[in-house]
Formats: sequence, C-alpha cells, structure tokens
Amino acid sequence: MAMAFGRRFGIPIRIARFQNCYGPEGTWRGGREKAPAALSRKVAEVEDGGTIEVWGDGSAMRAYTYIDDMVDGIRLLMQSDLENGVNIGHQEYVSVDQLVNTIAEVAGKKIQIKHIEGPVGVKARNFQIDRVSTLGWKSKFTLKKGIAETYPWVKAQVEAIRKK
Repeated sequence: MAMAFGRRFGIPIRIARFQNCYGPEGTWRGGREKAPAALSRKVAEVEDGGTIEVWGDGSAMRAYTYIDDMVDGIRLLMQSDLENGVNIGHQEYVSVDQLVNTIAEVAGKKIQIKHIEGPVGVKARNFQIDRVSTLGWKSKFTLKKGIAETYPWVKAQVEAIRKK
C-alpha cells in the first residue's frame, strides 16, 4: 500500500524489512518474543547444569540482528536515495542449538537441551542484504556480542520477578 501511495502521489517510499531483531528491553516472555530473548530467559531461569526445553531437533537455521545494527541500517536507509523494500539483517546463520550454546557461554553455564515437539517453522531462510550493503551498512554485532548485551538484561528481568 505504501508503494502504491508513493507512486500515486510522487512520494519516495523506503521500506525496511528486518531479520529477527533482538536486544535488551525487548519482549522477553509471553510467547511473542524472538528466540534469543526466549532462550536467554530459559537459560537465566535454570541452574548451572540444568536442562531447558527447545522445540524441534535444534537444527533449524536462523540469523539474528542486534537492535543497534538495525537502527544504523534504518538511519542509513532513510538518509539514502534507495526506494522500495530493503532487507536489513545480520548474515551469521546459526542453528537453534548453537544459539542456546552461545547464550549458555555468555551466561557462564553448562546447559543441557531437551528437544520437544513444537512449532519450528521452515528449516532455513534466505535473506539477502545486497541493497543495504550498497549504503555502506555492515553489521557490527556478532551474535555473541549481541547476546552479551542482551542476556544480562533478560537475567535481571527474571531475577526481579523472582524477588516479587
């Protein structure tokens, strides 16, 4: 609709499409959170050496983009002449099990994974960032660096609820 409106009234339209954005102060419980927040919550809730449940066999591949990278991409897009849809996302693909292991490493915990039945979506997605890259955008946050910023915040939320 935005693109049709832009064509009709001669307004440049820029649409940012995001790839699995995560970071502190995002949704971290309730069923609508992204995997990095949900799994950070599970790791924060379990004792060292404990077990968390993960839907599927843990092999589904995804890439996650830290919020600061997303904001930088949006800013560059809005200051550019690029029109129409532009993908903004980090290109470091990891399995669900690798994501859990990264979170556990940041948390300083040994975590066991119990795979259970549940929705997992497609096995992998292809997400091209060629257009935003022409603006000089490049993700600055590796998954581990983004989780190192996100996990402590999620852990603090879990601890605050435990104190109530």
